[in-house]
Amino acid sequence: MKLGDRRIVVDGDACPVKTEIAAAAARFQMEVILVSSFDHLLQGGSGITVVTVDRSDQSADLYIANHVRRGDVVATNDYGLAALALAKGCSVISFRGTPYSDESIDFMLDRRHISAKERRRGRYGKGPKAFTEEDRIMFQHKLTKLLTDLQENELE
Repeated sequence: MKLGDRRIVVDGDACPVKTEIAAAAARFQMEVILVSSFDHLLQGGSGITVVTVDRSDQSADLYIANHVRRGDVVATNDYGLAALALAKGCSVISFRGTPYSDESIDFMLDRRHISAKERRRGRYGKGPKAFTEEDRIMFQHKLTKLLTDLQENELE
């Protein structure tokens, strides 16, 4: 599959790296599909399609899961969506630049389940650390590396 045939599909509601995704997509001449609920009005642009879904909790995730195709690149922090996208043959990356893989996703889903059980018992953790400029730079680096690797693999 050619890199230009792949799309970057973004779980847009909580995505702090939309600008970085748009820049990488332009550099690699890829289409971006930004999916978000009505609560988060996002703007499209050259090569960026915004898909707006209803407000329900999982609407953006369900839309993405139902519309991604093999070879797409998915950007999300949602482990469940990441697992579905991996199963469909997508490359998946978190907003901090962590790649999801078949080898790591089971552990992540298990950790999410254990954390949910703890919260039901009234035990709350600190939550995720604040997103920093270093996180933004790391994401940009990792996304560029992923897209470069995909491009090199198609040349082989």
